[in-house]
Amino acid sequence: MKINVIFYSLYGHIYRMAEAVAEGAREVAGADVGLYQVPETYTPEILEKLGAIEYKKVFERIPVATSDTLAEADAIIFGTPTRFGMMIAQMRAFLDQTGSLWSEGALIGKAGSVFTASATQHGGQESTILSFHTTLLHHGMIIVGVPYSEKRQSILSEITGGSPYGASTIAGSGPDTRLPSENELAIARFQGRHVAEITKRLVGE
Repeated sequence: MKINVIFYSLYGHIYRMAEAVAEGAREVAGADVGLYQVPETYTPEILEKLGAIEYKKVFERIPVATSDTLAEADAIIFGTPTRFGMMIAQMRAFLDQTGSLWSEGALIGKAGSVFTASATQHGGQESTILSFHTTLLHHGMIIVGVPYSEKRQSILSEITGGSPYGASTIAGSGPDTRLPSENELAIARFQGRHVAEITKRLVGE
């Protein structure tokens, strides 16, 4: 049972969430979990101006995803920051190159799930995940979210990300901002574990 977590991260917030998602998926017996990042489209000059180069060095060892990374998996969990209520351009560019997989029906019946981050509490987390689902549906994937059995998405004792659509974190703007909270990371681990459990049923292991 192959589960691949594919993400884009600029300052490391989504990377931390991706690690938590992968950790949760690995808790399910039989899960072979891979962690990948999508190709960067910013030039080094732009990354330097954004103050992101040092942050990206933390996860530069993570391999870059290809179309084969999608085709080989039984489930794919995507992580993307939100940009104006939608996925970031780097993720969009990666997915826009999957036309051959679509024409072959290569992703039909695979589990698909999404997690995200935004600068503010109401910065488009839900719309980013829901609009991402459109691409997964065009590929014939089976969407898996975070059911309300995960009680941490309902707490009122702190400001936190997390919804029935997927795990999320409130990151603030730019570098040196708020890191994912333990509650948000716990929801991310739940999501990884839940996707793995659903996938196990789908593949009949």
